[in-house]
Amino acid sequence: MPEYRVPLKDMQFLLNEMSDDQGTDGVTNEDLFFILEQAARFAEEELVPINQDGDTNGCVFDNGKVTLPAKLRDAFRTYAEGGWMGLSMPEQFGGQGLPERLSTLVGEILTSANHSFSMTPALTMSASRAIIGHGSDELKETYLEKLLTGTWTGTMCLTEAHCGSDLGLIRTSAEEVSESVYRIKGNKIFISSGQHDAADNIVHLVLARLKDAPKGIKGLSLFLVPAKLKNKAGVWNKKNEVHCIGIEEKMGMHANPTCSMSFEGAEGYLIGKPNRGINAMFTMMNEMRLGASLQGIGLSERSFQKSLQYAVERTQMRSLGGVKAPEKEADPIIVHPDVRRMLLTQKVLAEGGRAMAQFCADLLDESHKPGADKERVELLGLLTPIAKGFLTDTGLASADLAIQMYGGHGFIKETGAEQLFRDGRASTLYEGTTGIQALDLLGRKVLANQGKSLLSFTKLMHVLSKKTSSEKLGDLADTLSGYSKEWPQLAKQVGSKAIGDFEEVGAASYDFLMYSGYVSLAYFWLKMANVAQELLDGTRHPNGETFDRDFLDAKVKNARFYFERILPRARAHKEMMLAGKASIMDITESQLIG
Repeated sequence: MPEYRVPLKDMQFLLNEMSDDQGTDGVTNEDLFFILEQAARFAEEELVPINQDGDTNGCVFDNGKVTLPAKLRDAFRTYAEGGWMGLSMPEQFGGQGLPERLSTLVGEILTSANHSFSMTPALTMSASRAIIGHGSDELKETYLEKLLTGTWTGTMCLTEAHCGSDLGLIRTSAEEVSESVYRIKGNKIFISSGQHDAADNIVHLVLARLKDAPKGIKGLSLFLVPAKLKNKAGVWNKKNEVHCIGIEEKMGMHANPTCSMSFEGAEGYLIGKPNRGINAMFTMMNEMRLGASLQGIGLSERSFQKSLQYAVERTQMRSLGGVKAPEKEADPIIVHPDVRRMLLTQKVLAEGGRAMAQFCADLLDESHKPGADKERVELLGLLTPIAKGFLTDTGLASADLAIQMYGGHGFIKETGAEQLFRDGRASTLYEGTTGIQALDLLGRKVLANQGKSLLSFTKLMHVLSKKTSSEKLGDLADTLSGYSKEWPQLAKQVGSKAIGDFEEVGAASYDFLMYSGYVSLAYFWLKMANVAQELLDGTRHPNGETFDRDFLDAKVKNARFYFERILPRARAHKEMMLAGKASIMDITESQLIG
C-alpha cells in the first residue's frame, strides 16, 4: 500500500452531494475535481516522498539566515510556480478566484502529505486576507500580487516571550516618522516561516503599540513590515531592520522554521486604523484557525492510512472468531475487534471533520460576497472555535492511535508513526490553545449573543432529523434530535451558573467545546449517511459521478459506528461541564504543591 493516497472519492462525494453550491461563475464541480486531482498528484509525488527527509535534516540557522531542507525548498518553488498559492483569492489581486471549498480540500491534502510544507502557504494566504480586508489601495497594489504568486511569503507576528496569547501585554512599539511610515521596535517569538530561503522577500504582519495608545488590546495596531525594501532604483533588495535571531529546536515540524524575530527600528506601514489592529489581526487569526482545523483532519486521515497499511500487513495471533488466514502463521491484525475500533475511530474523525470543514468553507464563500447573510456569518463564527479546538484535539488522538496500532514499532522513528504525533502536536497550541478556543466558543460565541448562532445550528440538526426518511437511520435521527434540544439547554444552565461568577464559564468551557464537537460531527455524519442511503435506495439522483454501492454502504455503516461508539463521549463531557467549578477551584495552591 502507498504511504498516502488522497481520499479523492470522499472529497468528490462532499463536493457533489454535500454542498448546496453546485458551481458558480462558469466553474463546475467537474472543474474543481480536475484541479483537485492535480493537487493530489503533486502531494503524492512531490511532498510525501520528502516528508521524512525534512524531519531528519530540518532547518539550519546561521548568522541570521535560515536554510530549508533543499528538497522542501524546491517543492515550494514548484508549488508556487504552478499557481497554487492564490487558489481562492480574488482575481483582481492575482488570485484565481476559486471557491473556498476547493482550497479547503487542497489545504487538507498539503497537511496530510507534508505538515511542515503546508505552513508557509497557509500563513501567506492568511496575511493576504488581512491586507485585502484592511490594507490601503497602495499596500494591496504593492504586495498582494507577489504574495499570491508565492514570489514573496507572509507571516503573522503576534506573540512575545512574556505574554504568549495575552496580546494585551504586547510591548513592541511603533513610532510614526512620516505620514505613512512607522518605525517598529520589539521582539517576537514563535514566528513560523519568519526567515527562510524559498522566497525573495518575507512580509511580516506585526502587532505593535503606538505612543500614548490605550492599554490592553484596544491600543494595538497592525503593521506591514517587509524584510526587504525597494531601493532608489526600484529593486527590492534594500535590507530592512528585520532580523531573525534564532530558530526553535522543536518537537516536530523540523522542516518549517519557527523563528525569533527582532525589529530594530524597522520600516513598517499601518494596516487599517490606529489602535484597531486586533480587528485586522482576527481576519488572519480566523483564517488560520480554520486552517489549523484542516491540520487536524489531515492528521486523522494520514494516521488512519498509516494504521490501515500496518493492520493489513502485520500478522499476529489468531482471530477470536476462528482462523482467517490459514496459509499464514497468524492472522492479519485487521481481523481483531480492538484494531477495528482504532481504525474506525480514525476514519470517522477524518471523514466527519472533512464534512464539517466543507460546510465551513461554504459559509466562508458566502461571507466573502457583498451583502452576506449575518446569521450565516455568525454561524461560521460559532463553528470556527469548534473546528479548530475539537478537530486538532481528535487529530492528535488519531495520531496517538497510530502509534498504538504499531505497538513497539510505533515508538521508534523508522516507521514514521511517531513523526505524525510530533508534527501534529503544535496544532492544538497555535492560533489559540484548545482552552482559548473553548472560552471563545462558550463565552463569546454562545453566551455573549444569547445563543442565537447556536440555535441556528441546532435548527439545522432538528430539520435534518425530521427529514431523515430511511428506517435504517431512524434511531440515529432520534438521537440527533435529542442533542439538538439538549445542547442549547446545557448552554443556558452553564450561563445561569456563570451569572456573577465567570469562573464557572472557565470551568465548563473545555467540556462544552468537546461536547459541541462530538454533537456537531454527529450532524454531519447523519447528513452524509442520509444522502448515501437515498442514493442506495434510488430516491436521490446523483449530482454527477455515480458512487459505487460499497462506498455508499460504508458511509451508512461508519455513521452508525460514530453514533454508537464515539458520540456517547459527549455524555461524559455533559456531566463534567455541569459539575461546576468547586472541585477545580476549591483546592489551594499549597495543596496542589503538596
